[in-house]
Amino acid sequence: MAMTMVPHRESSSGSINRHLTDSGKYVRYTAEQVEALERVYAECPKPTSLRRQQLIRECPILSNIEPKQIKVWFQNRRCREKQRKEASRLQTVNRKLSAMNKLLMEENDRLQKQVSQLVCENGYMRQQLHTTSATTTDASCDSVVTTPQHSLRDANNPAGLLSIAEETLAEFLSKATGTAVDWVQMPGMKPGPDSVGIFAISQSCSGVAARACGLVSLEPTKIVEILKDRPSWFRDCRSLEVFTMFPAGNGGTIELVYTQIYAPTTLAPARDLWTLRYTMTLENGSLVVCERSLSGSGAGPNPAAAPQFVRGEMLPSGYLIRPCEGGGSIIHIVDHLNLEAWSVPEVLRPLYESSKVVAQRITIAALRYIRQIAQETSGEVVYGLGRQPAVLRTFSQRLSRGFNDALNGFNDGGWSLMNGDGAEDVIIAVNFSKKLNAASNPVNPLPFVGGILCAKASMLLQSVPPAVLVRFLREHRSEWADFNVDAYSAASIKACPFGYPGMRPTRFTGSQIIMPLGHTIEQEEMLEVIRLEGHSLAQDDAFVSRDIHLLQICSGIDENAVGVCSELIFAPIDEMFPDDAPLLPSGFRVIPLDSKSSDVQDSLTSHRTLDLTSSLEVGPASTNCVGDVSSSHGARSVLTIAFQFPFDANMQDNVATMARQYVRSVISSVQRVAMVISPSGLGPSINPKLSQGSPEALTLANWVCQSYSFYLGTELLGSDSLGADSVLKNLWSHPDAILCCSLKSIPVFIFANQAGLDMLETTLVALQDVTLDKIFDEPVRKELCPEFTKLMQEGFAYLPTGICMSTMGRHVSYEQAIAWKVVSAEENTVHCLAFSFVNWSFV
Repeated sequence: MAMTMVPHRESSSGSINRHLTDSGKYVRYTAEQVEALERVYAECPKPTSLRRQQLIRECPILSNIEPKQIKVWFQNRRCREKQRKEASRLQTVNRKLSAMNKLLMEENDRLQKQVSQLVCENGYMRQQLHTTSATTTDASCDSVVTTPQHSLRDANNPAGLLSIAEETLAEFLSKATGTAVDWVQMPGMKPGPDSVGIFAISQSCSGVAARACGLVSLEPTKIVEILKDRPSWFRDCRSLEVFTMFPAGNGGTIELVYTQIYAPTTLAPARDLWTLRYTMTLENGSLVVCERSLSGSGAGPNPAAAPQFVRGEMLPSGYLIRPCEGGGSIIHIVDHLNLEAWSVPEVLRPLYESSKVVAQRITIAALRYIRQIAQETSGEVVYGLGRQPAVLRTFSQRLSRGFNDALNGFNDGGWSLMNGDGAEDVIIAVNFSKKLNAASNPVNPLPFVGGILCAKASMLLQSVPPAVLVRFLREHRSEWADFNVDAYSAASIKACPFGYPGMRPTRFTGSQIIMPLGHTIEQEEMLEVIRLEGHSLAQDDAFVSRDIHLLQICSGIDENAVGVCSELIFAPIDEMFPDDAPLLPSGFRVIPLDSKSSDVQDSLTSHRTLDLTSSLEVGPASTNCVGDVSSSHGARSVLTIAFQFPFDANMQDNVATMARQYVRSVISSVQRVAMVISPSGLGPSINPKLSQGSPEALTLANWVCQSYSFYLGTELLGSDSLGADSVLKNLWSHPDAILCCSLKSIPVFIFANQAGLDMLETTLVALQDVTLDKIFDEPVRKELCPEFTKLMQEGFAYLPTGICMSTMGRHVSYEQAIAWKVVSAEENTVHCLAFSFVNWSFV
C-alpha cells in the first residue's frame, strides 16, 4: 500500500517545524533552530557561500543537525521564496489584465454606441432626402442660431470662465469616452499584448484630432503632474506659462495658459496657443485635466515676438486618469487642434492637416513618456556609463530644444538674420546673447566671446525613405561631414588650446565608434556618444589624442515603425562628459509628407533605380513587389538642416562664409545619397551606371567574369550563370569579397559585391570615395609592389595572406587575395582591376 506524502506545514503551536528530506523522512526543527537558519539565510542566500558554512559552524543550536539536512532546508526555503515571488508577479499581471480587459470592454461599448449613432444618422439622412430643400435650409439656420458659442461669453470674470470650463469638461469627456468624434483606428498601430495602448484618429471633423488610452503603472496624481508639464515630454513645446490660476469652487482649478510651439522646418512660422485649463476630480475618483482655446489676443511675456507666431486653436482636449485596483492608472488622452494650415506653403499643409501627425507628435508621445517614467521608477530600465535616467533624459531634451531654438531663430531668444550673398538656399542667423565662453568652461584659455552662428536650410526630397536616409547619415558620417569643422565646433568646449582649429594639423582616420547610452522603451529614440578618431600630423605631439566626442540622439530609423519624422541631432562634448556640459546642437530632420495619387501613378511608369541590388530581383519576384513600389514612389519629405558654430567677435564674417559653404556641401552630399537610396532613381534618361565613365552593372559583371576565366583558366562563378542577369546576381551574392578599382594614379573603387561592401563596411554610394591606399597601410603596400608589377605584366597575381582595413578603421584578415585585369569587350583595353579576397574576417 503506497504512502501519501504530506507537504510541509507548520504545527498548530508554531514551536516545531517539519521539513521533508530527500530520503522521504521528516525532520523536526525547534523554533530557535528555524530562527537561526533564517538568520543565516538572510545573510547568505547563495547556495555555495563560504560565509554561510562559517555561520552554521559558529551557531551552537545547529550543531546537532546534519549538514545534508541543513542543505535540504535551504533548498526548500529557496523554493518557497520563488513561489511567493511568482505568486506576487502573477497577481500583478492579473490586475493589469483585468484593468486592460475593463478598458477594452469600455472601448467596445463606445464603438457599439458609435455604430448605433451612425445607424440613426443614416436613417435621418434617408428621411431628409424626402424633404424639400427649403425646409432643410431653414432647419440648418435654426441650428446655427441655437448653437452655443463660448466666444460670446465674458471670459474676464470667474463666473464666465467657470461656465466655459464646465462646457469644456463635458465636451472633452464626450470625446474621450463617448461618440462626439468619429474615431478610426490609427494606421499601423494595432492593439495587442505588446502595444503601448489603443490609438485612434479623427475622421471628417473640424480640425485634426487624436485619441489614446492605455494602462500605466503610476498613480493618477503623478501622471497629472507630468502631463501638465508639457515642455518636459512634448519636444515641439518651446514654453508654457500659467498667467492666472484660481480655484473653481467645486474643488477644481482654472488656469489661463500661454503656450509656444516650435515650427518643425524653416518654411513655416511657429504656433502659439492661449487656452483655459481646467483641473478637477470627478465623483468616481478620476482626475481630469481639460483645455480649450479662449478668444482674444492673450500674448506671451514678450509681445514683440508675437509676429513670429501664428495663433492656433485648441478645441476641447485633455486627459482623463482613472485609478486601478491594486495600483496603476487608466489614461485617456485627447488632442484636438486647428493649426491654421492656410498660413503655410501648400507643400507643407499635410503636416498641419493630418490627424496622424498630431497623434504621432503629441498623443502617442505623451503616453510613451508616461510609460517610460513608470518603467524607470520601477527599475526596469538600465542605462549605460552609470548615468541616471533623469540625467540622460535631460540631455536628450537639451539636444532637441537647442536644435529647435536654432532652427526657429526667435527674436526674443537673441537671434537675428544676417545679410546673405544673394542666394536664398542657406539662411544665416546669429545670436550674440548665447556664448560658450570662460563662464561655462573656466579653464579654457581660448574662449569664444562673440556668439553663436547658425546656418540652416530646408529642401524637398522625392521618393526618399526618411528612415533609410537618417540611418545612412548616422552610420556613414565621413561621407558628408568634415572632420575639421567638427574640430572647430569641439574647440568651444575643449579644456586645452590644442583643440583650436589651425593650431595643430589633424587627420581624420575615418573611424567612428558609437557608444550607446540609452534608449526609450520602444527604441524609437537612441542616445549615444560618438567618438571620431583623429591623428596629429605634427611630429612633436603625435601621441596626443585628437579624438572628437559627440553626444547624439537618433530617432525614426526603423522603417517598419509608425513615426512622423526621422532625426539625427548631435553636439560636441568634452571627454569628461559632465552633467552640465554646454551643448551646441546641429543635425538633420526628415519629415514625410502625404503623397498625391497622381504622383504615385506617374512614378510607376517613368522611373528606374540606381541601386544595384534592385537589379538582382529577376523573374516573378520583381512582379510581386509592384504594390510596395507604388507606396514609396512619389512619396515626398522635407529635409531640414541646421548647423551651429561658435565664433569670435573678429571672425564673424569668416565663420559665416565657412558655415554657408559647409552646409551647401552637406546638402550636395545628402542629395547624392538620396538619389541612390531613392526607389524611383534619377529618371528614365539616366542609365544605372556605377560611376562616371563606368559601364552598366550587367556589363561590368560580364567583363569581370570573362577576364577572370581568360587569365586564370577557371570560372569565377558556377556554370549555371548563363544569362547576364544571372551573372550579376551570382557575382553579387558570391561569398568572396570582390572589388573593382580604377586605373588612375590614385585607384578608386567603382564596384563591390555584397561581401565586399560588408568587408569594407560601406555602401555603393560611399564606395566611390574609397581609394585603394585606404585599405592597405604603408608596410603592406610596399610588400605588394612586386605582386602588382607581376599583375600588370601577366594579367593576374596571387597575393599572400594579409590584413587590410575597413572604412570604419577595423582590421580585416584574408586567407588569400587574387587580383586580375578586367578587359573590356574589345579585348584591347584594360578597364579596371579586380580583387577577390578569400575567407576574410574581422580581426
